[in-house]
Amino acid sequence: MDIISQLQEQVNVIAGVTFNTIGTLQRDAPAVRLSPNYPEPQSTSAEDPAIVAEQPKAMTTSLVQEAKQFDALVDALPLSEGGEELQLMQIAQLQAENEAVGKELQKEIEAAELEFKQRQELFDMIADNCLNMKPPN
Repeated sequence: MDIISQLQEQVNVIAGVTFNTIGTLQRDAPAVRLSPNYPEPQSTSAEDPAIVAEQPKAMTTSLVQEAKQFDALVDALPLSEGGEELQLMQIAQLQAENEAVGKELQKEIEAAELEFKQRQELFDMIADNCLNMKPPN
């Protein structure tokens, strides 16, 4: 897998960990009293409070590890040599090559379509001749 695909995959992993972390924190957050006029809210969590308290720490550690992995992948990217001007020249050269190959491909497609049309006409002629043949006596 190339480095860009790895970076994309790592971003997806970070997004997933972040989504799960926020969801878990939201789910396990203790109820808060909104006003002194309301009674004290009761805890609805059936899990052990020690486990609930450890989950954010574990999830934060996981998120930090994934972010460090992303940083390592970014550091592994090749550095650009020659500056912006050289990169622009290389891009222009690649675009010119792409255009030339595109024109060649278009010519091949047109030739293939012409050959297909010719073969289709021959097939139609053969089919018509077969249908028009009289059965042997």
